[in-house]
Amino acid sequence: MRIRQVRVQIETERLRITGVLQLPTEGYRSRTTDFLNGHETGFIALTEAQVLPVDGAPGESRDYVAVGCRHIIALAELEELGTIEEDDAAPMPGIDRPSVAPPGG
Repeated sequence: MRIRQVRVQIETERLRITGVLQLPTEGYRSRTTDFLNGHETGFIALTEAQVLPVDGAPGESRDYVAVGCRHIIALAELEELGTIEEDDAAPMPGIDRPSVAPPGG
């Protein structure tokens, strides 16, 4: 399946998050607004994310963030990054490692 990658900026009450959103290239949820409104999990995933607090505190970079849709105040598409085949997508860092119990657990 072909996936369209779009760099977006999301604003919440406390954060400004810029990252890459992956969308279908056609059909249902291929537009950002449809994807946002039709997401059953209540979260959208961004890769290559920059997370900046709006209060001016230092920001941080993250390989992956999940943003709760109910917290989104504004979402803007910044840049089309092209399309990829889903099989060509790079694996998420650490995804090949099994999960472990938290310390003291």
